Amino acid sequence: MNGLKKHRGLKRYYKNLAIENDLDKFKWLDLDNSETWRYDWHLHFDWYGYGNNSFKRREPHLDKLFRHFNILIDRTKNIKSDFQLYSILLDFNSSSDALFFHTPIPNNTQFLFKISDLQLTTTLKNNELNNYINALEGYEKLYGKAGEAFCLLFKKDLGQPF
Repeated sequence: MNGLKKHRGLKRYYKNLAIENDLDKFKWLDLDNSETWRYDWHLHFDWYGYGNNSFKRREPHLDKLFRHFNILIDRTKNIKSDFQLYSILLDFNSSSDALFFHTPIPNNTQFLFKISDLQLTTTLKNNELNNYINALEGYEKLYGKAGEAFCLLFKKDLGQPF
């Protein structure tokens, strides 16, 4: 045996990616109650890193991430407080792709979240990820490098800007 672990139930796993709403699992994240908000709350969608070596396996995780981004857009429409809603995608590390909801909270002095040295032109070497990002409509895109190239995506006129 070559030491690779066979993953069982992948067909069901990928089917569930397309239909599950992970936000319903977080009952403590009540967007109508700022007492439940967390510093730089975020959610990853590829915990096992299936998409690290195959964009075919990464794409359904990205689709789920942006579906959840849209769900959060709807859920933040009535928020009276400042917030930032954004996603960070890493060049080749699918397990680190995440959706972030960031708010000011009393013991946090790091609001607004900022990253220095961002640019409008891509820093990504992953052509398939670059093509995926370019096909997304309505997102502002900023690129950088911090060990690995990444793209920060957000919606203009939603929450606080970058």
